[in-house]
Amino acid sequence: MSLRGVGLAEIPEETARVARAVFPKGCLAMRVRDTLGPVFADAQFEGLFPVRGRPAVSPARLALVSVLQFAEGLTDRQAAHAVRSRLDWKYALSLELTDTGFDFSVLSEFRGRLVDGDAGREVFDAVLRAAGEAGLVKPGKRQRTDATHVLAATRDLNRLEFVVETLRAALNQLAEEAGDWLVGVAAPEWFDRYSARPEDSRFPSRWAARVEHGDQCGADGMVVLEALWSSAAPPGLRSLPAVEFLRRTWVQQFHHVDGAVRWREPKNLPPGLIRLRTPHEPEARTGSKRDLGWSGYKVHLSETCEPDAPHLITHVHTTPAPVNDVVVLEDIHTALAERGLLPDEHLVDAGYIDAEQIHHARRDHSMELVGPVKATSVKGQVSGDFFDNTHFTVDWDQRRAVCPDGQSSVQWREAQSHRGTPVTRVRFAARHCGPCTLRTSCTDAQTGRNLTLRPQAEHDVLQQARIEQDTDHWRRRYGHRAGVEGTISQAVQAFGLRRSRYRGLAKTRLQHHLTGAAVNLARLDAWLTGRPLARTRVSPFAALRPAGTSPAGRN
Repeated sequence: MSLRGVGLAEIPEETARVARAVFPKGCLAMRVRDTLGPVFADAQFEGLFPVRGRPAVSPARLALVSVLQFAEGLTDRQAAHAVRSRLDWKYALSLELTDTGFDFSVLSEFRGRLVDGDAGREVFDAVLRAAGEAGLVKPGKRQRTDATHVLAATRDLNRLEFVVETLRAALNQLAEEAGDWLVGVAAPEWFDRYSARPEDSRFPSRWAARVEHGDQCGADGMVVLEALWSSAAPPGLRSLPAVEFLRRTWVQQFHHVDGAVRWREPKNLPPGLIRLRTPHEPEARTGSKRDLGWSGYKVHLSETCEPDAPHLITHVHTTPAPVNDVVVLEDIHTALAERGLLPDEHLVDAGYIDAEQIHHARRDHSMELVGPVKATSVKGQVSGDFFDNTHFTVDWDQRRAVCPDGQSSVQWREAQSHRGTPVTRVRFAARHCGPCTLRTSCTDAQTGRNLTLRPQAEHDVLQQARIEQDTDHWRRRYGHRAGVEGTISQAVQAFGLRRSRYRGLAKTRLQHHLTGAAVNLARLDAWLTGRPLARTRVSPFAALRPAGTSPAGRN
């Protein structure tokens, strides 16, 4: 299949006449086309198609169909039917009234090309770029970012179900590739243990019996792996995807104890970022946030938030579930810089904020990162029982610190934190701390007080941020961040953002780019028709809260 350029600039005269007669006030697809123009061009996708072969359906049209499909929540069959039958779609796609469209399977094939070429962001960027050319999105001013969890397309498995299903999936693939060899390896009782799906099996209810069942599964899986790595195994079986997944899972879930295969204790399992969860979606991981735990992914949405322009999503960033918010912030800033859409002020919650990020945003992007910084992470200092670093005077030029009692430090050395970042270790002498009258508020260490300081620029940023966030001006400034919660709610409720439609990180990332583009179309349409933003809903009882009390009921 090869690409043949198709121009979408001109809408057929008869299509335009009939569509405007039927929709005199317009509709989403028509208004977006009139405001943004064609949005896509075939040249944007030429790298996804070979030079020779039968002509392909215009990828520019397929990209717009995909975005409209996500905007209206249609299946591939419904979207293909809309191309054939709906006037507003023919208008937006520059199609003749008699055009019969294409088979629905073309949409799945096109998404596959977008995934293989990592071109989902190009679709999202094209909508954003068209909005910028129409003067509806501009760099500078304010933007805000937040993240939400995304559930994997596969069913969540508990630990026992996971290891049983992993072994069952490997046995099924081995049965297809080398059934005669597998019959000689499998014990007769395996056909009762691993023929049915885990959800169709009745596992023991007692914990000790479940552990015993898990150990038995581990021993059976080890028999399979040892047979596969023997010289008698048929060639090529080790490289089967299900076999490789089985090997990795057994490394993570089991170990040898006194010559027997045993289930690992929970504390000995690998971290969530590399821990496998299901053989049917190897890239899914387990994430947690406060009391919420889930298996799948996480998506970060950034949007504009000025009152004189539509609130459009400017960046979509998808990661595995356990990735911390603060890790992705620099990637978000870099992507916004590439588009020329860096804000002057970026509003984020506490998960994205630390002194290093605030300093880097100012140094690298001339941007103010606004969000609540933690007062301290040291036990005792959180409750105010002990002096934190703000009670000490630091002289960076003289390389010394002075405590609240006026004593100077006796040691100053450069070191690294547990994360590998540079820090400064400062120590005060025990001879000064021992008889000090402020000792009970400073330290209970017998060797004297120790301080850990960030690099000077970050230290100064942190001290300033802690002072500023206690002011009313800062609270009013930060209050604009709350609106991004509404964006996430709209994407979840109206566009199905919460659950992945597809398996794998790459396909989920494409889904989120198409969803972001669809949300932007809906918001552009709301802006063009003058539909105001929805007000925050407050229940009748909550509206009775006395003035001056917090939402949590504390004065």
